[in-house]
Amino acid sequence: MTAWAMWWWVILPYTSLVVFVVGHIWRWRYDQFGWTSRSTQLQERRLLKWGSPLFHYATFAAIAGHVLGILIPRSFTEWIGIPERAYTLFSGIAGSVAALGVLGGAAVLIFRRTMVPRVRATTTGVDYLALILLGIVTALGIYLTLGVQEFGHGYDYRTTVSVWFRSLFAGNPDTTAIDRAPVMYQVHATAAWMIFAVWPFSRLVHAWSYPLWYLWRPYVVYRSRRPVQPNEPGTSGRRWRRIGVPY
Repeated sequence: MTAWAMWWWVILPYTSLVVFVVGHIWRWRYDQFGWTSRSTQLQERRLLKWGSPLFHYATFAAIAGHVLGILIPRSFTEWIGIPERAYTLFSGIAGSVAALGVLGGAAVLIFRRTMVPRVRATTTGVDYLALILLGIVTALGIYLTLGVQEFGHGYDYRTTVSVWFRSLFAGNPDTTAIDRAPVMYQVHATAAWMIFAVWPFSRLVHAWSYPLWYLWRPYVVYRSRRPVQPNEPGTSGRRWRRIGVPY
């Protein structure tokens, strides 16, 4: 193992994971009021209502695809009866739809973030860093999905990138597997680890804030109420009563 491989494929991933975990704990203990997405809906709504749902739902689909393709071994999908051709076809179609959704949503949100002055004024340096890293990961992911897998010669990343990624969590990093991967896959993985390192210090922490208590909170009851004249004497119209005199 070379020093270069040790840094990029062992030290960087483990350092990012440590910063990711410790950073979230620190943020929760000392900056709970800042644990928010710092929503800019009041500053601009028209672009947000289209870009945000498209980007988030497509991102969820892309994450699900990464879980299926990286965390689940090829041998397991074959063992449960999913042929490799069927897996490749499904992942190609689903990945292409998710990639186009992420591209469209990200384009709208980036345009909104950079071109709307009131939204741009709320953006911090860490937000710009996170946007740049997300842009790199997204652009490379779209290229690898559409340019390589769908319209290119194709590449079976499950034999290299997936093996290396799972070996990190097994405590025995297989750097030779990731070394065999094309450079674009390596840059894609490196940028993803950098996002994990930046995550606790940006507004990305709002991804872990789920309003689960809404599932069992009591219902809010709304009742219509029409204004009526009170029945007590001396409280409506021109009727007056003396102070201290009973009704």
